[in-house]
Amino acid sequence: MKPVYPWNHKAWHSLHELRSRLPNALLIKGAAGIGKMDMALNFAQSLLCDAPAGDGLPCGQCDSCHWFEQGAHPDFRLVQPDALNEAEDGEKEGGKKPSKEISVDQIRALASFSNLSAHRGGYRIVLIHPAESMNNNSANAVLKTLEEPTEKLLFILVTHKPQQLLPTILSRCLSMTVNTPAMADGIEWLKQQGVSNPENALAQSGFAPLQALHIAEAGEGIEERNILLSAIQRPTQMDALQLAEKLQRSAPVQVIHCLQQWCYDLASAKLTGQVRYFPEQLDLLKKLSANISPMRLLGYQSELQTAKREAFHPLNAKLQFESILLSYRQIFSAPSA
Repeated sequence: MKPVYPWNHKAWHSLHELRSRLPNALLIKGAAGIGKMDMALNFAQSLLCDAPAGDGLPCGQCDSCHWFEQGAHPDFRLVQPDALNEAEDGEKEGGKKPSKEISVDQIRALASFSNLSAHRGGYRIVLIHPAESMNNNSANAVLKTLEEPTEKLLFILVTHKPQQLLPTILSRCLSMTVNTPAMADGIEWLKQQGVSNPENALAQSGFAPLQALHIAEAGEGIEERNILLSAIQRPTQMDALQLAEKLQRSAPVQVIHCLQQWCYDLASAKLTGQVRYFPEQLDLLKKLSANISPMRLLGYQSELQTAKREAFHPLNAKLQFESILLSYRQIFSAPSA
């Protein structure tokens, strides 16, 4: 059984109240790294559980719960990209990289499951995660099923990018938002997990506690992030080409995300005198922001947004880094006469 995190208790209560009036499709949305998927799995397990607790949590002891936790429940299907399945199994597929999309074949494979009676006489549940990873064909295949609902068949879609889903899918789902926890709640939870600098970890993760814990435990990219932050604090002295060389083994999306956070704080320091992601650098951010044009910074933030959309399929990560780092240095240069 997955935990219900302290900041998700209100959302869990809302889910529990739906048990007596379930829709055909439920959309659970919110920021990445706040426990939406764990809560969705708990809810699916509790609906199939033989003896759920008073608060709606699954008992964890019945045959149904044992099957669910072993990934073998006959009335439950989890649909997610092969890349996530492989990561969970700890296996690597030789040669070909696993897909990050949910394919139409994965949805079509649900046909017999959708049309059969439940093995245990209750609900059949399909959990799709993350829902935004469906390509056009798979999304349309899901839509067709939602347009012709089957009795006691529940689709649960989990997403942190609902804007990428088909409007027709959104219109057929009961939507529930899971809120990002208050900073104090996230910091307290991270302290309980033994994170040494929870304030900093939480800020760097975009205030998503699970993501902050993953970064702290894995330590992935920390050295490269520190190299990047050290360089962008001295933009006029920064050697963009040399820095791109040092970062070329980094995941482009992580580098871009760090630059987006830094630039958000530059803009915030300039306009409000406050920052969100790098509070320990407030004085420096104020000093740097005093020398930049708001329009230049806005233009650069737009460039980063475009780069992030392309970050998962860069033709050459080093060239992409060179481009965005040269542009960063440029926003601090004196305007041409």
